[in-house]
Amino acid sequence: RLSYVPRARALSAAARPSYEELRAGKSKEIKELVEIKQLTAFQTQLKEGTCALPSFASEHTLESSKMPAEDCLDVLKAGMATFAIHAEARVASLLGEGFYTIGPCGEELLGSIGLLLRADDPMALHYRHLAAQVARQLRNDRTLDEILLDRARGYVVSALDPVTGGAHCAIGGGKYDFLVTSTLASQTTPAVGRALGVGLAHYLGVPCLTPKDAVSFVSVGDGSVNNAHFLSGQNLAHYAKYNGMKCPMVFAISNNEVCISLKGNRYLTRDFLKGLRMPVFLSDGRNMFDVYRATRDAITTARAGSCPVTLVFDNLPRRFGHAATDRQSAYLTAREIAAAAESNPLAGACAQAVAQGLTTFDALAAQLQDIVQRTQAAFALAAAEPKITSREEQLARVARPLAELPSPAADESSPYSPSFSVKTTTASATSPAAPALVVSAPNLEGVANSSLQVMRKNMNTVIDELLQTHRNAVYLSEDGVHGGYYLVTEGLAAKHKMRVRDFPPDETSLVGVGVGFAQMGLVPIVEIPYAKYLDCGADMFFEAVLANWLSNGRQPNGMIVRLQGFDRGVFGGNFHTHNMLHIPPGLDVVCFSNGADYARGWRYAFAQAQAGRIVMSVDSTHLLNLRHVIDGDDAWRRPYPAAGQHRTFDEVTLYGGVAGHGAKAGSLPPAAPTAAGTRLAIVAYGNTVVTSLRALRILARDHSIEGITVIDSPYLSSPSAGLRAALKPFAHVVFADVCKQGQHPFGGIITSLQNTGDLPAHWRCVAAQPTYNPLGNTLTFTSEADIVSACLSVLA
Repeated sequence: RLSYVPRARALSAAARPSYEELRAGKSKEIKELVEIKQLTAFQTQLKEGTCALPSFASEHTLESSKMPAEDCLDVLKAGMATFAIHAEARVASLLGEGFYTIGPCGEELLGSIGLLLRADDPMALHYRHLAAQVARQLRNDRTLDEILLDRARGYVVSALDPVTGGAHCAIGGGKYDFLVTSTLASQTTPAVGRALGVGLAHYLGVPCLTPKDAVSFVSVGDGSVNNAHFLSGQNLAHYAKYNGMKCPMVFAISNNEVCISLKGNRYLTRDFLKGLRMPVFLSDGRNMFDVYRATRDAITTARAGSCPVTLVFDNLPRRFGHAATDRQSAYLTAREIAAAAESNPLAGACAQAVAQGLTTFDALAAQLQDIVQRTQAAFALAAAEPKITSREEQLARVARPLAELPSPAADESSPYSPSFSVKTTTASATSPAAPALVVSAPNLEGVANSSLQVMRKNMNTVIDELLQTHRNAVYLSEDGVHGGYYLVTEGLAAKHKMRVRDFPPDETSLVGVGVGFAQMGLVPIVEIPYAKYLDCGADMFFEAVLANWLSNGRQPNGMIVRLQGFDRGVFGGNFHTHNMLHIPPGLDVVCFSNGADYARGWRYAFAQAQAGRIVMSVDSTHLLNLRHVIDGDDAWRRPYPAAGQHRTFDEVTLYGGVAGHGAKAGSLPPAAPTAAGTRLAIVAYGNTVVTSLRALRILARDHSIEGITVIDSPYLSSPSAGLRAALKPFAHVVFADVCKQGQHPFGGIITSLQNTGDLPAHWRCVAAQPTYNPLGNTLTFTSEADIVSACLSVLA
C-alpha cells in the first residue's frame, strides 16, 4: 500500500463544541491576536485604497522583470492565502484545535518559486515558504478550496492530511514535493542527491521520477546556512561541479536577519555569500518583480548549465516572531516587534499591481475577504475530521510492507548459479507453524574445497550479482572504487561503469545522496567505511529512516546501508572497531556470520530496498577472512549459494556439537534439538556465533556440558518469527551480544520475548564491556569466557 488509512473516529458534535462555536466563544481573544489585528488592518487598507507604494517600487517593475500579468496576480493570490492560513492557524492554536504556529508571514511574495519551477521539478521547501507551495498548486490546477483544506488539515493534525496523515505539519503533498522536517537544513543533501541522481538514472536507462533536464530546488532560512546539513550539501554541489558532474541545483535562502532569537548582523550578504563558488542571484524579497526576476534567472541558469546556483531573498521581515510560543520581548525591543508586525510586503505588492494597471484595490479587497472566509471554513472542516488514535497504525507506517519473494530455489540458468546448491533442512523440533524459518546448519561434506570461500569473497560476489542483475542498483562509498578498506568491492568499479561511485568523506552528504538517488528511482547501496563514522551522518541517517512514517508511506527511501569496520579487531582502536548500533523504528538491521548467509540475506535485503525499506547490513570485520573456528578445521568458509536462494529476516540457523571436536574438517554438525539437545540454547549473531561455537568446546571439555545449540539470529530490529519458534524447546538460554552492555540489541529483543511469553524461564544476556576499545587489544569484546560464565550461571 502507498498509504495507511486511519481507523480514527471524530468526536461527535454532542461530545464537544464545533470549531465555529469555539471561535465564537473566543471572539474577543481572537481580535487581540497580533496576526488578526494586522490582517484586519490589511483588509482596511485594501478597501480604502491606502496601500502605499514601497520606496523601491521603481527599481524593478512589471516591464523590467518581464513578469506576466497572470503570474503577478497569482503571486498576490498565493500571498493572501498564505497570510490568511497563518492567521487562522494562530486562531486554531488559541482554540486548542491547532498545533503548529511557525509563521510564513513576511515571505508571502515567494510564490514566484512555485510558478517558475516546472510541475515536474523536485522541490523541497523551508517551512516558512508556504507561498511557493500554494502558488505551485494553483498553477497545477488545484482549486483554492482544496489547497486551503489540505493546509488546514496539517495545522489541526487531521488524519486526512495528504502530506503526513496527521503526524506533523509539513509543506508538500504533490508527487514532486519532498518533505522537510523541523531539523534545520536537513533537506539540503537529499536535494543535491536528486540533482545528481536525475542524470545517472537517465544514463542507466532506469525509470526516473523526473525528466533528465529537471532542476532540483531546495530552500532554507538564513540561519540554516550555518548548519552542517547545508554546508555539507553546498560542499558536495561545489565538488560535483568541479569534477564535471551534472548537478542542476538551486539553493534558495530567505533572509529575515534573525534565526529564532539570534540576529544575523548582515553576515549572510556581507560575508557568507562571498565564499560561494557558484553563481549567486540576489533579490529584494519585498519586491515581487525582483523576486520573479532573480528566481527565473537562477532556475534558467541551473537548467541550462546543469550546475548549482544560489538564490537569495533579502530584506524580509519576520512579522510575528518565529512561532506563537516565541518570547520576542526577551531579545527584541517593543519598537522592533511592532515594526516587524507592521511591515507587510504584500500590501506594497498590491500597490505595485494597482499602479501597473493589473487590478484594482476593490478587486483585491474582495479577493482577500473571500480567501479569509474560505480559510476559516477550511479550518472548521479540518478540525472536525478524525485524528490519529491508533498505535497499531503508527507502528505499521514506520516502514513499507515487506515484499513477498518466491520460495527459495536454485535458478540453473543464472550465471550466478554454481554447480551445487547449499541445501538446508528444517530442524525437526521447531514449530510446525513456521517450518521454513528455523534451519539446521548446512552440511558441507562432499563440497569441493575449491568452491569454499571466505566471507569477503562471497560478499564481493553478491554485490557483483546485484549490480549485474538490477540495472537500478548503484554502490555509493568513500573508498570503494579501488576495492575499499577490506577489498569487499575489489574489481566492481571496472566491471560496472558509473555505478560504483566514490564521494568525499562526509557521511551526511553520502547518506543524503543515497536518499536523493532512491527518490529518483535508483536503489542505492551506501557503504559507511567504519561503523563509528555513521555517527558523523547520524541525523541524515535518522531522517532517511523516518521518512516513510512522516510521509504516511508516500515517500520511502529504499536502500541498503552497508556498515563495515564493526566489532573485534586489534587495528584502528575504538574508532575502527566500534560496537554500538543505531536501530530506530522502521530500520531493518542484519548482521550475518558467514558468506553464504550474507549472500542469501543480501538478495532478500535488496528486494526489500526495492520495495522502499531501509536495510542496514553490519559487517563483523573479524569474520571477513576467517577460515577456521577451532584448530585449523576450515569450518567457516562457505560455497556461494545458488541463484534464487534467499534468506528472509525471519530465518535463524541452528548449530550443534563442537566444531573440531569429532567434527570433520569443512563441516559443522547440524543441530537437531531433540530432548538431549534442548538443555541450553545460545542466541548469537555476527562474530558471537563463532565465539559461541568456540565456547561449546570449553563447556564440553572443562565442564562436561554438552547438548547445547547455538542459534544464529542475524535480524536485530525485533525478535524474528524464526527465533521465537527456535526457542520453544528450550528452558535455558544465553544471549551473546556483540554490542556494548546498555547499547546491545538483544536487550530490547529479550524484553519483547518476555512480553509475548516466548522467553525461556531461565536466561542470561552477556554483552561487550560498557567502555571503549583500546588499540591493539581485544579485552573489551564479548569473549568465550563471558559466554561460558553465562552458561554456567543460567544452568546453575
